[in-house]
Amino acid sequence: MTGERHQAGRLHNLSQAGFPLLVRYDLEAARQSWNREWIPNGPASMWRYAPVLPVSKPSSIVSLGEGMTPLIRTRRLGGKYGASNLYVKDDGVNPTGTFKARGLSCAISMAKELGVNKVAIPSAGNAASALAAYAAAAGMEAHIFMPRDVPQSNYIECKAFGAQVTLVDGLISDCARIVAARAPQEGWFDISTLKEPYRIEGKKTMGYEIAEQFRWDLPEAILYPTGGGVGIIGMWKAFQELETLGWVVATRPKMIAVQVTGCMPIVRAYEKGAERSEFFENAATVASGLRVPKPLGDFLILQAVRQSGGTAIAVSDEEALDAGVELGTIEGIFAAPEGAACVAAVPKLLASGALKADDRIVIYNTGVGLKYLEAYSTRFPREAGGESDKSAGLVTPR
Repeated sequence: MTGERHQAGRLHNLSQAGFPLLVRYDLEAARQSWNREWIPNGPASMWRYAPVLPVSKPSSIVSLGEGMTPLIRTRRLGGKYGASNLYVKDDGVNPTGTFKARGLSCAISMAKELGVNKVAIPSAGNAASALAAYAAAAGMEAHIFMPRDVPQSNYIECKAFGAQVTLVDGLISDCARIVAARAPQEGWFDISTLKEPYRIEGKKTMGYEIAEQFRWDLPEAILYPTGGGVGIIGMWKAFQELETLGWVVATRPKMIAVQVTGCMPIVRAYEKGAERSEFFENAATVASGLRVPKPLGDFLILQAVRQSGGTAIAVSDEEALDAGVELGTIEGIFAAPEGAACVAAVPKLLASGALKADDRIVIYNTGVGLKYLEAYSTRFPREAGGESDKSAGLVTPR
């Protein structure tokens, strides 16, 4: 951290030194005027935590009902893995089907409050869908740059929400360079991951919700699928704020960054003991949200992992997809491959001793599997043939 301070209530991107900006609040004042017992009376969305969110005018809030997603105890899956307290925090039920709704609701709300009418974003897919939806709800112009091979669902969503979409031959890093170059001349406000300070504020509500749903007694471990890693950074920030508010004890969860072998810059940096990651060449994975070859906030991710006593681990695409099918078959939860990667990591972490059998373990599923039908179709090829039963309108297998 450079110690730079910037005035609230103004548009900001990166600091003068090129680092992400983090929002700070007068938590002592909040502690005197706000009580956790009042929260259940608030909105059934992430805006129940409004006193620690940056929007100052309620009329500026652009909400589609994001947040307060289910925390599901997965007893059968936990029994199979030998984990007696295994949970899935399912953010796949958010608007546009992923956790990205949280960050974009907050960022677009602040952009509205500060007079922005044109926004732009580079995205591996799901952030683009969320930005398009919230920009539409706010009446803003949205400009989106995505790799050409993003899931079809993301492209169609963005177009349906009226966004201007450009498909790029390359990775999200290539898309980011285009946005950075064109934003000043086009008058776009850049809402790239960690290049403005408010998406992280929406993402931190994941930590507040987990604390509330566990009755303010934090779990022992959280597994998080780590592409840009803002969720880990945000939750770590939330736990620090909750301690200052006096709402939780000082023992925080182990933060476990889960990546895939086709793109694992954080895992490599963690294993080397490095403070920053190196660009991961030829990144490739079916989990598009994890295809981030060098996260801007890599140093913040690694700090949270190490300070919490956590770890970083990678699984293969095949292991992630198989684990996603297993989660669906056993528990009825259809997770995105990113969340499924965390499922695949659990038995590995139990076997290594990084997790204990009686730990309260939270798997963070960041999206719904329906957005990744192309990826999961490799597990369920359609059978050829079949005769039509015209009388019943059914197909009779051969």
